[in-house]
Amino acid sequence: MNAPLDQHVLVLNRLWQPVNTCTARRAVALLYLGHAQVVRSDEESNFWTHDVRSWLAHSEEVARRSVNGELRDVVIHTISRAFVVPRIIVLGVYDRLPKKEIKFTRDNVFQRDQYTCQYCCIRFEPKELNIDHVIPREKGGKTTWENVVCSCIRCNTKKANKLPEQAKMHPRTVPKAPRWRPMFGLGRHSEPHFDESWRFFLEPSSARVELSA
Repeated sequence: MNAPLDQHVLVLNRLWQPVNTCTARRAVALLYLGHAQVVRSDEESNFWTHDVRSWLAHSEEVARRSVNGELRDVVIHTISRAFVVPRIIVLGVYDRLPKKEIKFTRDNVFQRDQYTCQYCCIRFEPKELNIDHVIPREKGGKTTWENVVCSCIRCNTKKANKLPEQAKMHPRTVPKAPRWRPMFGLGRHSEPHFDESWRFFLEPSSARVELSA
């Protein structure tokens, strides 16, 4: 288990768009420097923001309540203070979206395809997956985002080095380079790092809010 200050924190720009993730240690430093505020996203707080002074007051209140109840937040105790580890911060100045190119790797292909075989449409564990060249390399296919898909071992073996038309096996979606998003920065098995409080920003529904592309 990671130390509290090594936990992942979602970073929003000043327009409340997700731009990155950082460690809680970095988030606390930004908070103390006045470059960011903490966002509370639970229903009770309704997306209130806190500077360092109000966050320390909130942390003391959380620590007092935790004595008689289950503690949802991670609290760090020093000699004189309690400090709740933030889950989301919003930057005070930065208003851009980062332009990052996703590195072409096996794990990132799995992430792009959501660990789902593009032929049988079943989700698998990474160890049960392989990379399939839609146009086989023996037939001139390149190892690029546009020509590789996530495939289970069974489907990969079945398709072998045939063309999609020959194997009668076509990917469920047209492969292409993925658009950068914060979770790609976490690498393989990003799910354990996903905090439910992030869902509003990373998986917005049309009924709530539409974030810029």
